[in-house]
Amino acid sequence: MNPQAKLIFTISLLLGTAITTSSNHWIMAWAGLEINTLAILPLISKSHHPRAIEAATKYFLVQATASTLLLFSSMTNAWYTGQWDITQLTHPISCLILTSAIAMKLGLVPFHFWFPEVLQGAPLTTGLLLATVMKFPPITLFFLTSHSLNPTLLTCMAILSAALGGWMGLNQTQIRKILAFSSIAHLGWMTIIISFDPKLTLLNFYIYSLMTAATFLTLNSIKALKLTTLMTTWTKTPSLNAMLFLTLLSLAGLPPLTGFLPKWLIIQELTKQSMAPAATVISLLSLLGLFFYLRLAYCTTITLPPHTTNHMKQWHTNKPTHITIAILTTLSTMLLPISPLIYPLS
Repeated sequence: MNPQAKLIFTISLLLGTAITTSSNHWIMAWAGLEINTLAILPLISKSHHPRAIEAATKYFLVQATASTLLLFSSMTNAWYTGQWDITQLTHPISCLILTSAIAMKLGLVPFHFWFPEVLQGAPLTTGLLLATVMKFPPITLFFLTSHSLNPTLLTCMAILSAALGGWMGLNQTQIRKILAFSSIAHLGWMTIIISFDPKLTLLNFYIYSLMTAATFLTLNSIKALKLTTLMTTWTKTPSLNAMLFLTLLSLAGLPPLTGFLPKWLIIQELTKQSMAPAATVISLLSLLGLFFYLRLAYCTTITLPPHTTNHMKQWHTNKPTHITIAILTTLSTMLLPISPLIYPLS
């Protein structure tokens, strides 16, 4: 892709995100989401592969539908209450439609169907944007309207997302699809707490973005897209693979790594809100996710490829690891000891 074109699309992406996150009027928020969608489409389809074109088409149709629902929700609320302010969403039908629209934008169950397919068709760097940056504006709208939304509906969607994200990821061999289902499961954890402590949702999103960025950039560096090729990368960059192993365990939420922090705080808050059964169920469902993270980690470091493998063993490279990957990996694994400092900042 032309560097000038890529620069324009990246600036548009940042502009759309900034407009949505800083607006307090529904029309401005909608305009920011539309700019975001139009900016990411060329980045998804830049390889001109049929799968990439299909992914871009699916993404456009789903996001256009979600934007239409969001606009319809805000117009319904304005019709009944005369308010266009995002925080003044009070009409129950508007709240229900908005919940559906944001769930579709994020890829929450039952509107998750598009996300694994789109992520599979996109390059790894674009996949990183889809899994992190593109989810920030809808999460912000969730944050601003959290006091108006139905907690029971959100809890049901969250538990279903955690269940389906863990269950569907078990049998995958494509790394991007595994990370897509991982994202759906993490969104379940963010959604279940948003009615009770919205700041905790944002903290969870920031830490999830940190760990996902470290994982995607590492996979992009070692050029691994399938579990079979991941097995042969150990000989190429042993230290990077060892750090990927820790990052994956952090994504799974194992202590004493960074990923344990949001899960710990969410379970604590749910227990305070007399929702111990929901906390127990979502904790047990996270074990499904732990299985496929361990599978990825096992393929990354513990197994050596068999002698009958069809993939050629790769030469050890002395190319230095990019500083961004080093910083993100360090943060993804070592933030838990300073958690008393992090939570008040959120």
